[in-house]
Amino acid sequence: MKVLVVEDERQLSENICLLLRGEGYAVDTAADGQDGLSKAEHCNYDAVILDVMLPTLDGWKVLDRLRETKLTPVLMLTGLREISDRARGLDGDADDYVVKPFNFEELSARLRAVIRRQATKGRNVIEIGDVLVDTGMRVISKGGEAIQFTPREYKLVEYLAMHRGTAVSRTKLCEHLSDENENTASNVLDVHVSNIRKKLGRNFIMTRRGHGYCIE
Repeated sequence: MKVLVVEDERQLSENICLLLRGEGYAVDTAADGQDGLSKAEHCNYDAVILDVMLPTLDGWKVLDRLRETKLTPVLMLTGLREISDRARGLDGDADDYVVKPFNFEELSARLRAVIRRQATKGRNVIEIGDVLVDTGMRVISKGGEAIQFTPREYKLVEYLAMHRGTAVSRTKLCEHLSDENENTASNVLDVHVSNIRKKLGRNFIMTRRGHGYCIE
């Protein structure tokens, strides 16, 4: 999963990135509204974490302009506690909001929720034969037994499961698993796919030559 964090407070942005990368997300950042809007419009993120008070364009304007072209889930960060400000974000098609200062566990849970609602239409569990992908608990089980995965391996399975039946190109997978500071031309994707096949079966992830990877 790939997330864009648009936050001008450097330390807060770094803390959010550290949290999300530790959970297996690929994270891009922007420190002002204009840069954030440009990145959100030109890259297919799974979600955007968007601060309200930003240089160049505030969060409200970024959200309004983004909604003209995309339905990317947006989680608003606001230091404004008034009910009217919260309502403004939700009325402006934000998917959720978190009020500063916030608990990082809550931020992570709300982020998972907005991504899950968008990708699975509210379903918490994706069933693939005897494999269950619980996107709420972030647990993958096979035959009723939970299997241990690294955060990045889990995100790869989750992403392919959410796009089940569709061949996803290597380029797109690398973009969603790697952030803007990583080299996406490495063989890391192959290593992850190999490890997942060892745990869930060699045919769990199929290779579609010339098209990418697919979960049937």
